[in-house]
Amino acid sequence: MAKSHKGICNIALGDTPEQLLQEFTVRFGDVQQVDDDITFKKEVTHIVAMIESPKFVRKHDFPLDIIGTVFQQKVWTGLCEVPCGETISYEALAQHIGMPNAFRAVANACARNELALLIPCHRVVRKDGFISGYRWGIWRKKILLQREQKGEI
Repeated sequence: MAKSHKGICNIALGDTPEQLLQEFTVRFGDVQQVDDDITFKKEVTHIVAMIESPKFVRKHDFPLDIIGTVFQQKVWTGLCEVPCGETISYEALAQHIGMPNAFRAVANACARNELALLIPCHRVVRKDGFISGYRWGIWRKKILLQREQKGEI
């Protein structure tokens, strides 16, 4: 998880802390690993709980630093309206935000999402229900959806 002075600006999923730190260094330049910030630890704990027990975690209330175009932010707002345990197709999401022909642009906005879980792009599937594309791996997307739908770890 990366945080700016405004709030959380990036949540990535990876295999090791070292891998994530390297990705953050490439993305943000000079980064520091923070071990003694109590607020940051609470936020990280909340994010981990969202992965492990999504049905039992209340909605977050910490500040975010979301950077994106007006269209991307519209898509991301629409994504946040998809309930835990449910999915939506790219086309249905495009219709939901009032742009029914923009399903490819919706898919691109999902791919640009840098706040895994908080903006739940993993809940978007193809029209036929097939699970496709997820920047952190389709296998992770499947696991996240299974946990949300079953409400179990």
